[in-house]
Amino acid sequence: MTSNQVLFGIGLIMVLAVGSQVLASRLRIPALIILLPALGLVAVLVLVTRPLVAFLATARTDLTRSERQFIGWMAPRGIVAAATAATFGTQLTAQHVGGAAKILPVTFLVIVATAAVYGLTAVPVARRLGVTRPARSCPLLVGGEPWVIDLARALHSAGLPVFMWAGPQAQRDQISRAGIELAPGELLSSAVGEGAEVQGITTVLLLTGEDDFNALAGAVLADNSERRVYRLPPRQPSHDIGASIGRDTLFTADLTSEIVTDRYNCGARIVAQPADGGIPAELSLLFLIHPDGVLVPVTTSVQPQPQSGDTLILLASPATTGSQTG
Repeated sequence: MTSNQVLFGIGLIMVLAVGSQVLASRLRIPALIILLPALGLVAVLVLVTRPLVAFLATARTDLTRSERQFIGWMAPRGIVAAATAATFGTQLTAQHVGGAAKILPVTFLVIVATAAVYGLTAVPVARRLGVTRPARSCPLLVGGEPWVIDLARALHSAGLPVFMWAGPQAQRDQISRAGIELAPGELLSSAVGEGAEVQGITTVLLLTGEDDFNALAGAVLADNSERRVYRLPPRQPSHDIGASIGRDTLFTADLTSEIVTDRYNCGARIVAQPADGGIPAELSLLFLIHPDGVLVPVTTSVQPQPQSGDTLILLASPATTGSQTG
């Protein structure tokens, strides 16, 4: 159990104890009379009711046994239960219905207790049942040139969720026709703001043909986002407006947008292949993808070394591409 889980548990226990005392005193009900039945109710909900409901609801589905068991374990109560108890509990109490005064405090205790149980046990139970998945990288590719779309296809074929964003409508249409999902929003700030939070984007790759745009966007995004932000090297390093802020750049210094575009127009293609040997000289390594789905870019300062099980994203020469397809 991690320190965060311990702190979470201590906090919930304190809330449970204080809340039961406050509600009990407010409703003039001894705390012990409320607490013990509420904990019994929680035990029935967690160990009997929820597993039975989940078992019936997931019958004849394609879920695995472990997935069904995990669904049967998770059912924290929340705002619906609180709102219902507050509405009907008050009305029933006003009508002097027996036991109505206990509805609201018991519901509160059930909410806190189920949140504590599921919050503290969700991760270990998921691991025990084998339903956890590694946090895969989810890159956002900014740019709509043909080679950028080809790169998006290669990353997607390697198993990564991929999003793209481009300004010109013509490029956005090409991205859609290629089957790559567009990030929401017509402005880049929208794509890497709330839209990125919703989609789970972890990395932003600035791959447009405009060096100044890549540098400025990289500086702004890196200062206002927890995501890793990378940009292409500029055509003229002496005029690189991003050099003064020390932002790392993708690939090697000679693989600018212009060079990659020229090579692509001459027949080079971006391919994904297993790391089962050395990298031929005619192929340029762009990215590594580890078996757990973590994307590692080649940068001007870091040259990652392929390991067994990695997937290589390469810029292949026309001759190499032809031999692979043949």
